[in-house]
Amino acid sequence: MAGFRYQRTPVPEEGKDVRAAGFGEILHAYTPDEAVLEAQRCLQCAMPFCVQACPITQDCRGYIALIAQRRFDDAARLTVRDNPLATVLCKTCYHYCEEDCVMGGRGVPIAIRHLKRAAVELGRSDLRYVPSAPRSQRIAVVGSGPAGLTAAWELALRGYAVTVLEGQSFLGGQVETIPKYHLDGTELDADLARFRDLDVTFVTGRRAGVDFTPESLLADGYLAVYVAIGASGARGLGVPGEALPGVFYALPFLRAVNQGADGLFGRKNRTIVVVGGGDVALDAARSALRMTAPGQVTVVYRRARGAMPAGAEEVDEGSEEGLKFLFERTPVAIVGARQVEGIVLRRTESGPPDPAGRATTREVPGTDETIACDTVIAAVGETADLAGLPSELDLDPKSHPWPEGRGPEGRTDVEGVFASGGKSVVYAMAAGSKAAEAIDAYVAKKTGRAPTPRPDPLGGGAAAGVPDGYGGPTWHL
Repeated sequence: MAGFRYQRTPVPEEGKDVRAAGFGEILHAYTPDEAVLEAQRCLQCAMPFCVQACPITQDCRGYIALIAQRRFDDAARLTVRDNPLATVLCKTCYHYCEEDCVMGGRGVPIAIRHLKRAAVELGRSDLRYVPSAPRSQRIAVVGSGPAGLTAAWELALRGYAVTVLEGQSFLGGQVETIPKYHLDGTELDADLARFRDLDVTFVTGRRAGVDFTPESLLADGYLAVYVAIGASGARGLGVPGEALPGVFYALPFLRAVNQGADGLFGRKNRTIVVVGGGDVALDAARSALRMTAPGQVTVVYRRARGAMPAGAEEVDEGSEEGLKFLFERTPVAIVGARQVEGIVLRRTESGPPDPAGRATTREVPGTDETIACDTVIAAVGETADLAGLPSELDLDPKSHPWPEGRGPEGRTDVEGVFASGGKSVVYAMAAGSKAAEAIDAYVAKKTGRAPTPRPDPLGGGAAAGVPDGYGGPTWHL
């Protein structure tokens, strides 16, 4: 029995041949018995390192303890109390909590993310968030991604009337780029259903700089504006030939795939090169593989495999499905007469650390090689799209790939306007939560009252808190 405790209860997973044949979900939920078995491995540490590693301070130690006692309804309640996007996160979070799990040093970390899914799916999670008494004070949130939705949740719980303005015709922001083999498309709706009693109004098809500006919203009577439009611009490769037909950018490509653009490539049997080494690159490559069968997809990354920022499970699963990898290569040109016919790659090697101590790479002259392909997908990062946002905000476009105010908690140079975001869904949620606290403090000061702690989202009366033993956040860079 002692040896068993170090082995994770296997997560039900589709075989590689079934996975690569379509966009059906890869991972499946634990049964109640499997969830209890896995939860009982948890040591219930007095110092909850898992909670400290969570950007939104999700009390994972708490819901795991409840699952171990088969109290699934209580586990669901605790999970959605802390987390307004629990149904999305239980399938897509990068589970920083598992990286800091004590059991990882003894065997395999507890399957914390999958136990969150057990709480949400096996317990009663179709609950209603309870707002405080209305304040008759309006706040505008620009963008309906994870940061914007979390800020709207935090503010509405405090009694504000919140309007969320979204430029697209759908809600969710970058959640809409997550492939359907991770999210089947119903999860965000399930999370937003818990908002139904909150004073949150969603308005789609309204773009900053076209239909409104942050200043015009303030002039219309909103007491504060939170800009949460995320990293919505694609970073280019910066090489000759990038304008040729057949070059795509990862996030727009993934969004189009999710919206049913089956004919995106025009035909099957494509030869595709994906440039990049992060999770978005792997999402694009695995999606392209499914769309082009029986084609070939190669991932090109400028560093060694061990330095890839993508999660190991994504890389391993992609390899099993048929992805090919070329490491320590960087593109220097895309070639073709009227469309993409190939990509020129140059070998790279480790270079000296930069002034901040970060690892660098340098190109090796005389090592160019041309790889035949008819499609290139660039997945080398995103940039802040500042179009439509006035320069008076003085946003920081360099330190973050999303619009960010330079002041504390994302304050901009325009009074009452805040802007922030995060590197992943859960980090964006944390940014939205902090911005909401700052907005509440700003409005409270203007109206002569004290800031309002987040009340119990489910109407229990007590302010939300952190679990016993919590010693402060641990950020994963």
